[in-house]
Amino acid sequence: MSLPEQGGGPSQDGGLVHLVREPAGEPEGALILLHGRGVDERDLHPMLDELDPERRLFGITPGAPLTNVPPGGRHWYVIREVGHPDERTFVDTLTGLCGFLDDELDRRGIPWEKTAVGGFSQGAAVSCAVALGKDRPRAAGLLMMSGFFPEVRGWDMDPQSKSGTPAYVTHGAFDPVIPVDFGREARDRLEQAGLAVTYRETQMQHGVDFAVIPEIRDWIVAAVSGRAVAEER
Repeated sequence: MSLPEQGGGPSQDGGLVHLVREPAGEPEGALILLHGRGVDERDLHPMLDELDPERRLFGITPGAPLTNVPPGGRHWYVIREVGHPDERTFVDTLTGLCGFLDDELDRRGIPWEKTAVGGFSQGAAVSCAVALGKDRPRAAGLLMMSGFFPEVRGWDMDPQSKSGTPAYVTHGAFDPVIPVDFGREARDRLEQAGLAVTYRETQMQHGVDFAVIPEIRDWIVAAVSGRAVAEER
């Protein structure tokens, strides 16, 4: 996929490099996508059009703040071991990212309850922490692609307070980077907390199966409109 011409170049308003995709008209909500390890804000930007082809939503793909981590590219945190982020870099990133996103949505007059947040790999874990962190506002939905449920001292998670929130979790059955057990555990943790979970395990390695894109697209529409929450409750 190629980058949309109308997206323009990266901006750094508010302290984070990011790309935006403007809606076709008055936005019905927002879609935030967070990239994985070693790439940047351009990686998932084309997916905004895949998941919201009618451009009903304001779209944004922030770039992770760490650029001095091997093997290069941008990183949301330093990896201690798979599924266990370094505390300092994780907490620093989440503090800055949440402030940036809160300010950006407030500036555009879009509430969190009309905003779906998701990501791939590292970005999936960070998205989960944004949506389910203690005292964080309720998002319209959480999209986790090939990630894990993060538990990091210094960043308290409170998924029970988001009971009923739609969550879509997809993971490759043959993922050698973040094994599929992490995806299954994320599903179980979210279900136990009362979130409305859709789980899709695909015949993939570390990537997103494009066969699930149409379903994710419909899920986003339902989540942002509030229909998915109403159906589960």
